Amino acid sequence: MRVFKFGGASVSSIDRIKQVAHILRNESNLLVVISAMGKTTNALEKVAEQFYAGYRDEALALFKQVKDQHINTAKYLLVTEYLACEQALINFFTEVEWLLYDKPVRHFDYYYDQIVCIGELLSTCIVSAFLNEEKISNKWIDVRDVFRTDDLFRDATIDWAFTQQKVDELVKPLLAQNRIVVTQGFIGATDENESTTLGREGSDYSAAIFANMLDADYQAIWKDVAGVMNADPKKYPNAELIPVLNYNEVIEMAYYGAQVIHPKTIKPLQNKGIPLYVKCFLDPSLPGTVIHYKPIPALPPIIVLKESQVLLHLKSKDFSFVGEHSVLQLYKLFEQLAFRPNLTQNGAISFTCCLDDRSEKLEQLALAAADFFDVTVEKGLRLLTIRHYVPEIIATLVAQQKIVLQQQTPETVQLVLH
Repeated sequence: MRVFKFGGASVSSIDRIKQVAHILRNESNLLVVISAMGKTTNALEKVAEQFYAGYRDEALALFKQVKDQHINTAKYLLVTEYLACEQALINFFTEVEWLLYDKPVRHFDYYYDQIVCIGELLSTCIVSAFLNEEKISNKWIDVRDVFRTDDLFRDATIDWAFTQQKVDELVKPLLAQNRIVVTQGFIGATDENESTTLGREGSDYSAAIFANMLDADYQAIWKDVAGVMNADPKKYPNAELIPVLNYNEVIEMAYYGAQVIHPKTIKPLQNKGIPLYVKCFLDPSLPGTVIHYKPIPALPPIIVLKESQVLLHLKSKDFSFVGEHSVLQLYKLFEQLAFRPNLTQNGAISFTCCLDDRSEKLEQLALAAADFFDVTVEKGLRLLTIRHYVPEIIATLVAQQKIVLQQQTPETVQLVLH
């Protein structure tokens, strides 16, 4: 069996939902994980923010827009399946509305998860109904009945043993009885049936968990690109497709900031040697990229450019060495402020780090670090990372820019540019 994951862009319009049906028409023995439609998650985040700020009417008005969008989508797509789908959607709407008429008494992250999780439930309900309308037999399930998590809302951790038990009890029999099982990514539930979300790239991660627990032949992630590219084609028009990668290379790319596959998605697949395909949703005939555990041939230079960077220059106040204690204090600040340095460089009496320019948190970090360092901040920078570099590519990409800081290994070069 296999696991397919369709992201929000794949179900963002009537035509794209029809394209999902086209891809799935002749499939069987397949579990399909689907994200919320288009910008629905962003819209629901605004609902949660207004509700928590005490603006109930504004929250309800924003939620009505989400409701209308999904009802209208169902009306355009469905005929015989419409009434059943509409009733299911209304049930999900009610799940949020009863909360919105209350007053917040718990922390924001709890309400965020109860509200935002609805996006995936709405999209999968509509897609499943449309597949049935198109005579593509499938069974819809609520992943909250399968994925048990802790109660760390917005970044919940999977209870692997309990979830595996539920996959064995609920999902495997459904796959044996149905061509396709449709479910949600990104969400789960606590042992008290409170909805949770799994954090960044949660939908890809959800699909990888299912692939692991079902011992899938492979997992496919369907995107609106040809596959994994060696650079962002919006910034580098000559970017080329990378047909084959391995798990380690993808993790390295993600570490340096490439918008590829999150490492937490790779791990469940890597544990069982399950290949991951990145396929083109717009043209399924394209080969895409396969990611596996095997050695790979020579790769082209892989280019990652991060804009809006700052250098935080930290110097010892008394000219003593910058040692383990002061660096440990600094990393505690990184952890407290959820800041991950993109590059660091340690000297005898100085420590320099390159960070994303998140103004409010950067100011907090600089003020706190000033207790034990002299601090200066340099803004308006870019961080260029090139894996598998050759001298010519460095010269081409850096032309007419000032190199502020450079780090280089035989495999990777990083340059902070002004």
